[in-house]
Amino acid sequence: MKILRILTFGIIVTYAITALAEDKIGKKNNEPVFTVIKENKITCIKNQNHSGTCWDYATLSFFESEILHNNGKTYDLCEAFVANHDYYDRAVQVARYHGDCDFGQGGSAYDVLYCLKHYGICPETAMPAAGSLYGDSLNNFNEFFSILTPYVEAVARNKAKKISNQWRVGLQAILDAYLGHCPESFVYEGKEYTPITFRESLGLNLDDYVSFTSYTHHPFGTDFTIEVPNNWRHPLTRNVPLDELEKIIDNALMKGYTVSWGGDVSEDGFTRNGIAYFINVKKTTSLTGSDMARWLKLDKSQQTATIDSLGCDIPELIPTQEQRQKRFDSRELTYDHRMHIFGIAKDQNGKEYYMVKNSWGETGKYKGIWYMTKNFILANTMDIMVNKKGL
Repeated sequence: MKILRILTFGIIVTYAITALAEDKIGKKNNEPVFTVIKENKITCIKNQNHSGTCWDYATLSFFESEILHNNGKTYDLCEAFVANHDYYDRAVQVARYHGDCDFGQGGSAYDVLYCLKHYGICPETAMPAAGSLYGDSLNNFNEFFSILTPYVEAVARNKAKKISNQWRVGLQAILDAYLGHCPESFVYEGKEYTPITFRESLGLNLDDYVSFTSYTHHPFGTDFTIEVPNNWRHPLTRNVPLDELEKIIDNALMKGYTVSWGGDVSEDGFTRNGIAYFINVKKTTSLTGSDMARWLKLDKSQQTATIDSLGCDIPELIPTQEQRQKRFDSRELTYDHRMHIFGIAKDQNGKEYYMVKNSWGETGKYKGIWYMTKNFILANTMDIMVNKKGL
């Protein structure tokens, strides 16, 4: 029995040492193990679910971090409040253009800033919980937009000589039915507010926020509206060289500020498991013993499995100014998602990644956080919003 106990103890110790070693270096030698360089405060992970409101979730998350940075207070700001006002304004614009502009679920960081400036904001508790009005536990815009979009288009393309304002009453009713009515006043922590006075209580200076991009079809140092459909409010963005864009992100993060990031996550290197690489497909396929034709035949899950197997050893492309412009003009580089950059980390090879908060719930290996290489971010950035104090 004594020998058995000794053997058992030895096995347990060996297992513990092995487990500790695996935890330190990763289960595979190429599984990334991250060391944090700088991490700024963020609020809880949320889930936009079946709604095209990443712009709303990510940018309110950005402003929640701004409040945390300013006064250490944690707030849960209401995405439905912003979406209700934003979709109303967008529908009015589409009607004014007679339908000759885009109406959709997407938006930009500027939409949230505009809403804060003009309409204020309320806490999450001041409006119905996401999805609750139609019997769901999270947002699901499938039915909502199947009703809202044709309604807006019917008004916008109406051939009548005169359209009454009653369509706006109907529009607001649809928005309120699915998102909830925006309160004129509410009580928060025992005090009564309006959306404007609540915004004023947050300590935000809304004139502090600026956005940047990097393209060559406009001169560097000038402001222009990025030519994508979701920039329907036509916000101006400062155009800077790519290396300066990287410095802006890094400086903001190192000074304790976070970054609202909009860009393209449809690339092969963006996995659903919390990692994003700007992969060099040609070199990657040679490492895996396949060619480009075979790679293209793989479905998304098979490509992701290949990327995961190579891990931090996967070959990456180095983004360039010319490359970004070509991808933008060919529509390869699109604006399909918005996220919240809050830190910098490096893997065991010294490669640097941005730590990015997503709005898909606590999914993936890192429970809603993505580690996206600097190469990926710089290659796929459409625009960023930062506090100018972090420049």
